[in-house]
Amino acid sequence: MIQLSDDKIFGLKISQLRFLCQSLFAIFITYVGWQFYSFYLWAIAPADNAFVPSPAAVEAFLPIGALVSLKRLILGAEFDTIHPAGLTIFIAAILISLFLRKGFCGWICPIGFSSNLAERFGKKTGIMVSLPNWIDLPLLTIKYLLLGFFSYLILWQMDLKELTDFHHSPYNLISDAKMLHFFLQPSVLAGSIMLGIILLSFVIRNFWCRHLCPYGALLGIAALLSPLQVRRDPESCTSCKKCEKICPATIHITRRKTVRTCECIGCLECIQACPVDDCLTLASPCKPKIKPLLLPAIVLGLFFLCYLVARLTGHWNSEIPIEVFQRYYQMIGDIGHP
Repeated sequence: MIQLSDDKIFGLKISQLRFLCQSLFAIFITYVGWQFYSFYLWAIAPADNAFVPSPAAVEAFLPIGALVSLKRLILGAEFDTIHPAGLTIFIAAILISLFLRKGFCGWICPIGFSSNLAERFGKKTGIMVSLPNWIDLPLLTIKYLLLGFFSYLILWQMDLKELTDFHHSPYNLISDAKMLHFFLQPSVLAGSIMLGIILLSFVIRNFWCRHLCPYGALLGIAALLSPLQVRRDPESCTSCKKCEKICPATIHITRRKTVRTCECIGCLECIQACPVDDCLTLASPCKPKIKPLLLPAIVLGLFFLCYLVARLTGHWNSEIPIEVFQRYYQMIGDIGHP
């Protein structure tokens, strides 16, 4: 029987369990990327490469298309038939945020895992720096500005006809291959920007997640509605700030009674780091203390529930025949953004 204590499961602490969980997702998404690359090679040169099925999970890298599909769905259109897995994962991430903080960022996202590894390296080598507030706070707004830009274009400007035209466009059909091309054959400008972001991630803590990710910004806003919060008991708090040192989002926890912020990713490492029993607790409006490990358990349960429902209802694999993908992949150089 699984023993679910306050901060351990199978003998693993919260931080160890989170690392393991993120590692498994990172390994899986790496395999998915390789599988999709193999499928793409077959599609453009079937005589030279063995057939490999295209993995639906690769559509997790298409959040902009998923946002278009979600608005179409809300306006009464059908569930995405081209990249349904992308929409399923997008909905799962939003649902997790609405109920369980930014649990998708804290326990699932492979990009967040990469940021954590870069942070560890930066700390061990001593090259990581702490930004003063007058620099950090303006940088923090960038991801919200990017989110505002995409929201304005998609949620405000585009009507159902425009959304549908984009959805059925050749560009959207091959958006997964376009994303592959972006990483494998970046322009000088794009390559320089990506290299800069990677290098800065070793120097500035969680640079991409904290300052640039519009996906995380959206999930953070949704997480403001989450009933689960980390609460601090001011009377028992010693202001040792161990919670702030471990917090990936650099939240000033000792200045708050309740950690209600867009930046909290629900990692719960602050609760583990606190040396005072019950000073930091996971709570809801109905219950003053909840076992911390219930949060990741429900995060993973909800994520896989969405996957299972999508599989059972036919909303995981694309309805487009692979011959159509093959034909358009071979014309990828001639297809631009609509």
